[in-house]
Amino acid sequence: MAARDSGSISEDAGSIITETVHPQASSTEHSATPSITSTFVPEPEVPSFDIEHMPVKNDPRAWSSLRKNLTLILISTAAMIAALASNIQNPAVVEMEEDLPATPSQFSLSISIFILTQGLFPLIWTAISEVKGRKVVYVSSLAIFTIGSITVATSKNIEAVIGFRCLQAAGSSAVISLGAATLADIYETSERGKKLGIYYIAPLLGPAIGPVFGGIFTDVWGWRSIFWFLTILGGVTLACFFFAFQDTFRLERSLIYQRVLKEHIQAAKLQPRETSTRAPSTSSFDMGNGSEKVDKTNIDIEKAVGKVQVQVSTVPEEVSKESTASEIPAVNLSLKHVNFIGPLVQVMRRKNNSLILLSSGLLFAYSFVVVYSVSRTLSSNYNLSALKIGFVTISYGGGSVFGSILGGRYSDYQLAKMKAANGGQGYAEMRLSSTIPGMILLPPSIIAFGWVCERHLPIAVICVFLFLGGFFCIWTYSSSLAYTVDSNVGRSSTAVAANSAIRGIFAFISVEVTVPLQDKLGDGWMFVVWAGVVTIGLICILLLIWRGRDWRIEAETREAEDTKRADARNNANTQATLSATTSRSNS
Repeated sequence: MAARDSGSISEDAGSIITETVHPQASSTEHSATPSITSTFVPEPEVPSFDIEHMPVKNDPRAWSSLRKNLTLILISTAAMIAALASNIQNPAVVEMEEDLPATPSQFSLSISIFILTQGLFPLIWTAISEVKGRKVVYVSSLAIFTIGSITVATSKNIEAVIGFRCLQAAGSSAVISLGAATLADIYETSERGKKLGIYYIAPLLGPAIGPVFGGIFTDVWGWRSIFWFLTILGGVTLACFFFAFQDTFRLERSLIYQRVLKEHIQAAKLQPRETSTRAPSTSSFDMGNGSEKVDKTNIDIEKAVGKVQVQVSTVPEEVSKESTASEIPAVNLSLKHVNFIGPLVQVMRRKNNSLILLSSGLLFAYSFVVVYSVSRTLSSNYNLSALKIGFVTISYGGGSVFGSILGGRYSDYQLAKMKAANGGQGYAEMRLSSTIPGMILLPPSIIAFGWVCERHLPIAVICVFLFLGGFFCIWTYSSSLAYTVDSNVGRSSTAVAANSAIRGIFAFISVEVTVPLQDKLGDGWMFVVWAGVVTIGLICILLLIWRGRDWRIEAETREAEDTKRADARNNANTQATLSATTSRSNS
C-alpha cells in the first residue's frame, strides 16, 4: 500500500514540522511519582516525537461526531457478534453430543480451543493492520468468520466442528482486538475512556445473551441453526464494513512506516544524485483546530506536532539537509513488513505493560469462569433448563454493561480532574485512579457470590451478586483497557493484541481447571480462591498507580536510546559505504 493510498501526506514526508512552542508546554524536570491526592508535575520530556498527531490528510480525529459515532456503532456490532460466537453453542451441548456424536470432554475442548485461538490470532491481524490498514483486516477476518460458520453448520463429526470452530475463532478475533485501536485512531485521549466503555458493552453483551439465543434456536430449529444464524450475521456485517467503513489507519502514525521510511532514506543516500541549487520549498498545513498553522520545510520528518517541540532527529542530518520533499522515496509497505514478534517484544518488555496485561488476563479469566461455573450450578442444583440458565446469566452481562458505561465515564472524569489540577497536563497513569472503587468492592462480591451458590439461596440472590460481580469487574477492566491504549502510543493495536493473547491463554486455562476445582472444593471455596487470584490482578493496578509512570518513562527513554544507537550505526555504515565508493571513483 502506498502511503498516499491511505489519505496520507507522503509528498511532504521529508518535511520538518515547526511551530511556536507554547510557554506553558515547556519541559520540566522529572520528579518522583506523586500519590493520587497530591499535586501533579508535568510529564517529563522523553526523546521521541508525537506520532499520534503527525499531520495527515482526512484526519480521522477531525471527522464529524456523526461519522465517528457510526464507526463506533459498526465496530461494536461486529465485536458483539464475535463475542456471541464464543458461547452461543453451550445450550446445545446435549443435542450436539448425541448428533455428532461427541463426548463431554470433546465438547469442552471445542470451547477451550475456540477461546485460545480467538485470543492468539489477533497478534497476526494487528501486525497486518499496521501495514495494510484496518479495513482490509476487518473485511478479510469477517469473510473467514462467515465461511467458518457455514462449515461448522454443515459438519458431520466433532473433529470437523473443532477444526472449523478454530477457523471461526480466527476470523472473529480481529474485530475484538482492533476495536480499541480503531477508537484510538479517531478519538483523543480525553474521550477514550467513555468511548471504550461504550464499545466494550458489545463484547460483554455477546456472551451474556449468547446462551439465550442458543437455547431458542436449539429448541425450535436444532443446533445447526445456531451457526446458520451466525452466518447471516457475519455476512451482513461483512457487507456493512465493505461498503460503509472508511479506514481510520494512517501510515504516518505507524511506527513501522516511520522505520521503513528511514531505511528508504538511507538507501537513497547511497544512490548518486545531482547537486541541486534549488531553494527548499515551504508550505503550511492546517492542524484542523483553526488556531495553529504548521510550517514545513525540507529538514526532518520526525518532529513533534503537539504543543511541545521535541528536539530529536532520527533521520540523518546530511539527508535532511540535502533532501527535498520531492526527493523522499515513495514507501510502499507490503506483507514482507508484517512482523508481530518485534512489536510484541517491545510491548512486553515494559514493566507497566506486563503488569496491566497480567491484571487484564486474570479479570477476564474470572469473567469467563463465573458464567461457565454458575451454568453448571444452576443445572445440577436448581434443575433449570438451558434457556432459563441463559436468562439468569444475563444479570452478569447487565452488570458488565452498566460497569462499562459508568466506569468509562468516571475514568474520563478522573482524568480531566487530575489534568486540571496538574496545570492542564496529563499522563496515562492518571486514569487508573478511577479503578479504586471497583477494586475495593470486587473481591468481597466474588466471595459472597460463591457462598450464595454454595448455600443454594434463591435465584434472585444469585442474580443480584452476578450483577454486582459483573459491574465491579468491568468497572475496573474498562479503565485498564483505556490505559493499555494510552500508554502505548504508536503501537496501541499491538498492545491490545497482546492483551487479547493473555486473556485467551488465561481463559483457556481457567476453563480447563474450573470443573475439577468446582467438583473438589464446591462453589464457596472455589470463589474464595478466585477472589485471591483476582486480588493479584488488582495489586498489579495499584503498583501501576504508584510506580507505573516511572516505569513507562524509563522504558520509553531506553527505547529512544536504542533507536538512537541503531541510527548511529546505520549512519556510520552509510558513511563508510559512501567513502569507499568515492575512493574507488577517484582511483
